[in-house]
Amino acid sequence: MPRTVIDLRSDTVTTPGDEMRRAMAEAVVGDDVYGEDPTVSRLERLVAERAGFETALFVPSGTMANQIAIAVHADRGQEVIVPSGAHVYEYELGAMAVIAGVVPRIVPAPGGVPDPADVRRAVTRSKHQAPTGAVVLENTHNRAGGTVVPLDVAAAIGAIAREEGLPYHLDGARAWNAAVALGVPLARVCAPFDSVALCLSKGLGAPVGSIVAGSRHFVDAAHRYRKLLGGGMRQAGVIAAAGIVAVETMVERLALDHGRARVLAEGLHGLPGVAVDLTTVQTNMVYVGVDHADAFVRALATAGVLANAVSSTAVRFVTHVDVDDDDVAQALQVIEEMATRAAAA
Repeated sequence: MPRTVIDLRSDTVTTPGDEMRRAMAEAVVGDDVYGEDPTVSRLERLVAERAGFETALFVPSGTMANQIAIAVHADRGQEVIVPSGAHVYEYELGAMAVIAGVVPRIVPAPGGVPDPADVRRAVTRSKHQAPTGAVVLENTHNRAGGTVVPLDVAAAIGAIAREEGLPYHLDGARAWNAAVALGVPLARVCAPFDSVALCLSKGLGAPVGSIVAGSRHFVDAAHRYRKLLGGGMRQAGVIAAAGIVAVETMVERLALDHGRARVLAEGLHGLPGVAVDLTTVQTNMVYVGVDHADAFVRALATAGVLANAVSSTAVRFVTHVDVDDDDVAQALQVIEEMATRAAAA
């Protein structure tokens, strides 16, 4: 048995380090519903500046951030254009229909990257169809393997949205990963968009929280939806303090996660019964094709390696701040032994 459990299920499983815990313990707080928590305000200013927006709003989760943006941008009965496999469609529980009263219009997104021409064709104006209300892009694209949407594609879709008079929102849960992979500032990734949702609790390692950013007018409307959804936190500076540490100290080290994911993917590539498309390993995720994924994941867990079965034939591994080089090597050893045994059986 391994000496420790290696948790590769998600970059959401991290625990705050000593610096984060100190910042949380020492945070100056106030009632944020009244706009009186100085630590929350500092975090909002910091992220708005990094992302290139006028202002921002601290919310409990990425799902809430996305759903607030959709509700602000689109009217009830409209469609929202989203790429196939998008988190807002696959994993947010139909929230856009429940909260905003809108429905998704799915466009193909091979490798997580929609063709701008498909986005243009998806815009509806007919009186016999639900009109288009907004366009959403995801970067990095989780279901595609943590793939990065190229800057020129995001800009081209943004130009279409502007021509059509449509708001353009970025689900940037892992936009910091995209920025690091592209070697550009976060603001470059966010530049084409009217609003963006940014998670602090994934690759940046904070224990909780996301930011939704945009114009002053947009964030004023977002405040109302945050309160409506129960996201008006009080002395939230205690958790916002961790977010500040995350933004100020954890971004550049994302390159380590990306490198470890590449090592993991290359080590898995070619193992019997294991399929890895190396072209999709662009950030901190490795999607692996196997037979009987649930059984594969259970066997891994018995050996001390945790991963997620995302379908009956696919397993996802995610590297993060709590996974080091030794953990990756150990996980590879476990998987190689399993694959070798299975091939010999």
